Amino acid sequence: MENTSDYLKKLEDTQEKAEKNKQHQGQGNNSEKLPNKKHSTNK
Repeated sequence: MENTSDYLKKLEDTQEKAEKNKQHQGQGNNSEKLPNKKHSTNK
């Protein structure tokens, strides 16, 4: 079983990564969200 400090360190890392992913995906910041390409016009 892990001790408490190891668990907390891992938890903080996980939360930090989740926050970075959220910002990268644009869900945290709508102004930075890239438009999705739903249909290709190049045929």
